[in-house]
Formats: sequence, C-alpha cells, structure tokens
Amino acid sequence: MAFNKITIFLVPDGTDRVKRFRIPRFLLAFLILSFVLLGVSLPWIIRDYRTIKTRMPRLAILETENQQYKDQLVYLAKRIELATKQMEKLRAFDRKLRGMLNLEIEEEMENMGGIGVPPSVLTGPKAIEEDQKGSILVMHRSLDHLGNEMASGDLDRNEIYRFLENQKIVLSSTPSILPTKGWLSSRFGYRTSPFTDKKEFHRGIDIGSRIGSPIVAPADGIVSYRGRQNGHGNLLVLKHGYGLVTKYAHLKKALAKKGQSVKRGETIALVGNTGRSTGAHLHYEVHLNKVPVDPLGYVLD
Repeated sequence: MAFNKITIFLVPDGTDRVKRFRIPRFLLAFLILSFVLLGVSLPWIIRDYRTIKTRMPRLAILETENQQYKDQLVYLAKRIELATKQMEKLRAFDRKLRGMLNLEIEEEMENMGGIGVPPSVLTGPKAIEEDQKGSILVMHRSLDHLGNEMASGDLDRNEIYRFLENQKIVLSSTPSILPTKGWLSSRFGYRTSPFTDKKEFHRGIDIGSRIGSPIVAPADGIVSYRGRQNGHGNLLVLKHGYGLVTKYAHLKKALAKKGQSVKRGETIALVGNTGRSTGAHLHYEVHLNKVPVDPLGYVLD
C-alpha cells in the first residue's frame, strides 16, 4: 500500500513565496483524534482541577494538624516516660521507708499495673500515625492517673514524714541517757533506808559522783521548777512532754532557770550534797503520768 501524504499550502499576503508542507495522513488523523478527545475530556479536567484547588487549603490544614498530633504524641510520651520513672522511684522509696518502719505496704501500690500508655506511642512514627486522637486521649488520661498516683504518694510520704517527725519529737523528749557520770549507789524500788534502817520505796536512782560534777539534761524539756525542797535540798524539775517529768535532787547549784528550754546533753546543774544526804550524789527520778518509774528502763546502752 502506498504511503499517502497530505500536502498543505500556506499562501502569504503580498509577494512572499507559497510555503508547502507535507505530512503523513495517519499523523493528521492522530492530531484530529487528539483534539476531539481533548475537547471531550476538558470539562472533566477543569472540574477536577477546581475540586483539587478548593481542597488544597483543607489538605494543608489537615497536614498541619497531623504534624501537631505527632508532636503532641511524642511530647506526651516523653512526659509519661518521665512520670513513670518518678513513680517507680516513689514506689521504691515507699517500700524502703515502710520496711524500715515495719509498716505494711499497700497492696494497691504493690500490685499497680501499667500506666496505660498506648504501645503505638513508643514504637515509632508509623505506629504513632494510627489512631492519633484516641492515643492522645488515652495518654491524657494516663497522665491524670499518674498525677493522682503521685499526689497519693505525696500524701503517703507526708503521713510517714509526720509520723517520723512525731517520733523524732518523742525520742528527743525521752530521757535516754544518764544525767551525770559516776557509780550507781542505790537503785529504784524498795530498799533499807540509810537513815531509819526501815524498808522504804526509793522513787529514783542515786548516782555517786564528785561535788561540782556537771549534770546534763537526759532529754529535751522545759524547767518547770527550781528551788529548795525538804529532804531533796536544791531541786530541779524538767517537763519533757508526753507525760514525762524528771527530777534532780541534792544539787550544789541549779544552772538552768525556770521556764528555760533545754536540749539533751545541755548542762543544767552541778552535783551536790544538799538536803537529806549521806554524801555527794545525784538523786534522779523519772515520772510517767505522775507515776515514778525506773530511770534505767529509759537509758539506752
């Protein structure tokens, strides 16, 4: 079959030469078909273009929101990770402190499960993209839960702290040391009186020592009495609180004044031989709720 061509003549105005073009017949058919198809599809192309153009701002907003969700998820994940570590430290501290105090550890704190952080949060960007809004909601709830736990932990620690502070005050107010150095010349309880040779109840202990030896407060307290008393000679009385009172008799001199606050180990008087006494010594009494008790029962070795 002969290869047919079509000749196209271009006749310009004036005296310019006529231009001639020869193109294959199939090319002309292809161009005509292309223009027809373009004319038919042009409305749909225009409509799709307009649709995409109108959606572009929304797509940009969605992309921005998506990035914000990602950033928020990563931020919340870091916060939860930090809070979880802090919570573990609180638990360890509570276990150690309660163990020291022989307190029972609450089953709720010991059996406390996970924090509830979505696994997708900590497994990478691909997982973060899935269910972002739901993950953020769960993570906020997890942070609230952590906050409540740590607040509860703070309350527990505050209670333990108050307990320890109270115990510290009790211990500091307990006469746990001997008030002077020397030898034990008479114990607490029934004994034969050195003055009457009859059996009598000795309300304290006698500590033999040199005249002028220092006497220290065996616990924190306040001087409630300072003066002279029949039989006891120069007498000093300390109130320690919690029903505890200590008395110091036969003093050479009382150094602490009435109403003065004293600390354990602070010198409050000097050993003497005043009152009804057979020699230089300190007569030392401890009273609990107005009942005399053995002072040696409070002394720590």
